[in-house]
Amino acid sequence: MSSRLPWDEYAARLATTASLRSEDPYRKVGACALGYDNRVLGVAYNGLQGGISVSEDFWLDRDKRRPFMLHAETNLLSLFSRNEARLVAVTLLPCEACAKQIVAWNIPEVVYVSEYENSCADNSKEIFRFYNIKLTRILV
Repeated sequence: MSSRLPWDEYAARLATTASLRSEDPYRKVGACALGYDNRVLGVAYNGLQGGISVSEDFWLDRDKRRPFMLHAETNLLSLFSRNEARLVAVTLLPCEACAKQIVAWNIPEVVYVSEYENSCADNSKEIFRFYNIKLTRILV
């Protein structure tokens, strides 16, 4: 029996580490993609586009800054082409919009560590179910 970390857990741990780079004080989210050869295609986190400078006040009002934040999944999917990834690992269950992006990228498997406290998770889960994308919650 191997003591090596399984690939999905490996990706989830990389996503967790990537989340530490997020400048969002409310919610730090990380993501990692593995190719069909289990090569890391990229890691990403939620935040503003690189090079954008904002005042400290920007971070105080979550609702006002929310429209400007790029989700970890959006940043991740910008790093590789459609049909390249076999798995995406995220620290937070993707929202409905990110679930649709994952579908468009033709990624067959998603693992996640935690989920939102509200009902938006149901929409995401239904999207993944509809498109036959394997969805697994993983503890890291």
